[in-house]
Amino acid sequence: MSLARPASFTWLALHELRLAVRARPRRGVARWIGYLLLAGWCLIGVALAWGLRDQPIPIPPAAMTGLLAICLLALSFMTAQAMIGSQRTLYQSGDLQLLLSAPIPGRTVLLAKLLGIVATIALTYAVLVLPIVVPVAVLGHPRLFGLVAVLVALALVAASLGLGLTLLIATSVGPRAARTVGQIAAAVLGGSLFLATQLMPRSASGRSTFVALFERLQAAGIGTTGISGLPARAAFGDPLAIALVLGVGLVLFAGAGVTLERSFLAGYLDGEIKLSRTRPTGRASGRLFHAGLTRTVFAKEWKLLARDPALAFQIVLRLIYLAPLVLGLIGNRHAVPIPAALAFASVLIASQLVGSFAWLTVSAEDAPDLLQVAPVARDAVDNAKLLAAFAMAAPFVLVLPIVLSLQTPVGAVITLAMTVLGGGSAGYVELKLGKPGKRGAFNKRRSGSIVAGILSLLIALVFGGGAAALVFLVSGGMATLR
Repeated sequence: MSLARPASFTWLALHELRLAVRARPRRGVARWIGYLLLAGWCLIGVALAWGLRDQPIPIPPAAMTGLLAICLLALSFMTAQAMIGSQRTLYQSGDLQLLLSAPIPGRTVLLAKLLGIVATIALTYAVLVLPIVVPVAVLGHPRLFGLVAVLVALALVAASLGLGLTLLIATSVGPRAARTVGQIAAAVLGGSLFLATQLMPRSASGRSTFVALFERLQAAGIGTTGISGLPARAAFGDPLAIALVLGVGLVLFAGAGVTLERSFLAGYLDGEIKLSRTRPTGRASGRLFHAGLTRTVFAKEWKLLARDPALAFQIVLRLIYLAPLVLGLIGNRHAVPIPAALAFASVLIASQLVGSFAWLTVSAEDAPDLLQVAPVARDAVDNAKLLAAFAMAAPFVLVLPIVLSLQTPVGAVITLAMTVLGGGSAGYVELKLGKPGKRGAFNKRRSGSIVAGILSLLIALVFGGGAAALVFLVSGGMATLR
């Protein structure tokens, strides 16, 4: 940065790149675990490169079509990540006010911020790709350096699309609702293509519909010819394809900076003005107090959970990625019976949601010292917090038992009981092991205890497995095995 002119685009861009690198864990167990995993991944890449150093790597048409599918899947996840990064830049970044009040063009600030989002996306996937690709490319296959160009191009396109979608949502629904709607849209977008591949039913011959669709695309030349073949040709070292792919990414990046400048500034100003909460007037203060400790703590925790819908939806939408597990249980030839699979899924959902909401009630506690010195029983406070977590998760937890009651009422009662036990146990673990933290940091990552996460998983497996076994027995599962 010392070589660049202060306040120039290069200077700001290097600063954003430095921030993107610093966002990784820098201390504690997580850092050393990450280093060990990265070192092991690099060793695998070096071993693979050494074994392939004198071997030609064939490029069949199926590989080109598969690479196109991988690029589309990665682009969906990258765009979702870019939308979340754009929201943080607009509504949570503390330096925008200083940058926009300085004598720096708004377009320069926008492009530098957008480049920081590109760097964050590229670094995320570079850790997975480069330790394998770079050693293979260095030891005899330099054309594979094209994969690096494709990764950069995808990051540029995803950042531009993510910023555009974020500003479109902010313009359509307003800055307050944009945070919640943006979180939902990002989660749905990130998981849409992945879930589509899992939701496709199997054909009568036992093959997945996805496999049949892939074969039809390959027969039609999708991914091997024309524009659809550019990502694969660029990844395997075609200079013209590399130039075209990078050119598209750079054009979209520059176009986003030119066309979205006013929308970006307007979105930031609207967020600063409209996201502030109204001050209490002092009237009707009686509704803030409740008779009894449980009612008071419950009302307080419920209000804290309900007033931050973006964070609540971020927790709930993790359930999207549990769908393939349930579909895998009921979708193959040797599948678990549907009632048993639904019972297991119900307990798994309850343990995840109740545990996450209970963790939030502890970690987001604004006055932990006050509760410690208050003349109240700790168990009573924990019970109220657990009740609030259950109340928030109840609309999602009750869905599968209700569905199951249409087929086996006894199984539904068993599932509901095991769901309550599993969810309560997971929530109790989070209450006992959780530590207070800053609520503003929870939108970035869930930083709960690793031990609590492992225990919650074991609870889900034990109670979920028990529920599945009992429902399997009461629904006549043994008769189907004879």
